[in-house]
Amino acid sequence: MAKELVETYNLRQEEAAEILGISQSAVSKYTRKVRGHVIKIDEIEEIEPLIGKMIALLRNETHQRAEFLRFFCETCTIIREKRSMCQFCQKADSKIKIEECDFCLTYTSRRK
Repeated sequence: MAKELVETYNLRQEEAAEILGISQSAVSKYTRKVRGHVIKIDEIEEIEPLIGKMIALLRNETHQRAEFLRFFCETCTIIREKRSMCQFCQKADSKIKIEECDFCLTYTSRRK
Protein backbone atom coordinates (compact mmCIF):
# COMPACT_ATOMS: atom_id res chain seq x y z
CA MET A 1 0.00 0.00 0.00
CA ALA A 2 2.90 2.34 0.72
CA LYS A 3 4.27 1.88 -2.77
CA GLU A 4 0.81 2.37 -4.29
CA LEU A 5 0.18 5.59 -2.36
CA VAL A 6 3.51 7.07 -3.44
CA GLU A 7 3.65 5.87 -7.02
CA THR A 8 -0.01 5.88 -8.11
CA TYR A 9 -1.44 8.66 -5.97
CA ASN A 10 1.73 10.80 -6.06
CA LEU A 11 1.75 11.30 -2.31
CA ARG A 12 4.92 12.30 -0.55
CA GLN A 13 6.40 9.58 1.63
CA GLU A 14 5.47 11.59 4.71
CA GLU A 15 1.82 11.71 3.61
CA ALA A 16 1.72 7.99 2.88
CA ALA A 17 3.33 7.29 6.25
CA GLU A 18 0.69 9.34 8.04
CA ILE A 19 -2.16 7.55 6.26
CA LEU A 20 -0.70 4.12 7.01
CA GLY A 21 0.38 4.93 10.55
CA ILE A 22 4.01 4.05 9.91
CA SER A 23 7.24 6.02 9.69
CA GLN A 24 8.46 7.83 6.57
CA SER A 25 11.58 5.64 6.60
CA ALA A 26 9.36 2.52 6.50
CA VAL A 27 7.54 3.92 3.45
CA SER A 28 10.90 4.61 1.83
CA LYS A 29 12.01 1.03 2.45
CA TYR A 30 8.76 -0.40 1.07
CA THR A 31 8.92 1.72 -2.08
CA ARG A 32 12.56 0.78 -2.67
CA LYS A 33 11.75 -2.90 -1.91
CA VAL A 34 14.26 -2.98 0.93
CA ARG A 35 11.45 -4.12 3.25
CA GLY A 36 8.45 -6.30 2.49
CA HIS A 37 9.74 -7.67 -0.81
CA VAL A 38 10.00 -11.34 0.15
CA ILE A 39 6.36 -12.02 -0.71
CA LYS A 40 5.69 -10.94 -4.28
CA ILE A 41 2.08 -9.80 -4.13
CA ASP A 42 2.46 -7.47 -7.12
CA GLU A 43 2.06 -10.52 -9.35
CA ILE A 44 -1.28 -11.63 -7.84
CA GLU A 45 -4.00 -9.89 -9.83
CA GLU A 46 -6.79 -10.68 -7.34
CA ILE A 47 -5.03 -8.57 -4.71
CA GLU A 48 -4.82 -5.34 -6.69
CA PRO A 49 -8.52 -4.40 -6.31
CA LEU A 50 -8.40 -5.21 -2.60
CA ILE A 51 -5.41 -2.95 -2.06
CA GLY A 52 -7.23 -0.25 -4.01
CA LYS A 53 -10.26 -0.60 -1.73
CA MET A 54 -8.10 -0.45 1.42
CA ILE A 55 -6.31 2.63 0.15
CA ALA A 56 -9.62 4.30 -0.71
CA LEU A 57 -10.87 3.63 2.81
CA LEU A 58 -7.69 5.00 4.37
CA ARG A 59 -7.64 8.08 2.18
CA ASN A 60 -11.28 8.92 2.94
CA GLU A 61 -10.57 8.88 6.67
CA THR A 62 -14.20 7.82 7.15
CA HIS A 63 -13.62 4.08 6.95
CA GLN A 64 -14.90 1.65 9.47
CA ARG A 65 -12.23 -0.58 10.92
CA ALA A 66 -14.26 -3.76 10.27
CA GLU A 67 -14.57 -2.99 6.56
CA PHE A 68 -10.84 -2.34 6.22
CA LEU A 69 -9.99 -5.52 8.14
CA ARG A 70 -12.32 -7.56 5.94
CA PHE A 71 -10.36 -6.50 2.84
CA PHE A 72 -7.06 -7.02 4.66
CA CYS A 73 -8.05 -10.56 5.73
CA GLU A 74 -9.28 -11.36 2.23
CA THR A 75 -5.87 -10.28 0.91
CA CYS A 76 -4.10 -12.58 3.37
CA THR A 77 -6.35 -15.48 2.41
CA ILE A 78 -5.49 -15.04 -1.27
CA ILE A 79 -1.78 -14.88 -0.43
CA ARG A 80 -2.07 -18.19 1.42
CA GLU A 81 -4.18 -19.83 -1.30
CA LYS A 82 -1.62 -18.82 -3.95
CA ARG A 83 1.16 -20.27 -1.74
CA SER A 84 3.02 -16.97 -1.86
CA MET A 85 4.26 -17.43 1.71
CA CYS A 86 6.14 -20.67 0.98
CA GLN A 87 9.50 -19.12 0.13
CA PHE A 88 9.27 -16.79 3.13
CA CYS A 89 8.54 -19.70 5.46
CA GLN A 90 11.38 -21.76 4.03
CA LYS A 91 13.74 -18.82 4.45
CA ALA A 92 12.72 -18.59 8.11
CA ASP A 93 13.06 -22.37 8.64
CA SER A 94 15.24 -24.24 6.18
CA LYS A 95 13.78 -27.58 7.38
CA ILE A 96 10.46 -26.76 5.72
CA LYS A 97 9.97 -28.65 2.48
CA ILE A 98 7.76 -26.42 0.33
CA GLU A 99 6.48 -29.27 -1.80
CA GLU A 100 5.25 -31.10 1.33
CA CYS A 101 3.92 -28.15 3.33
CA ASP A 102 0.20 -27.47 3.34
CA PHE A 103 -0.07 -25.26 6.41
CA CYS A 104 -1.42 -22.20 4.59
CA LEU A 105 -3.93 -24.23 2.62
CA THR A 106 -5.09 -26.05 5.74
CA TYR A 107 -5.35 -22.79 7.69
CA THR A 108 -7.30 -21.13 4.88
CA SER A 109 -9.80 -23.99 4.62
CA ARG A 110 -10.36 -23.95 8.41
CA ARG A 111 -11.22 -20.23 8.27
CA LYS A 112 -13.95 -20.57 5.62
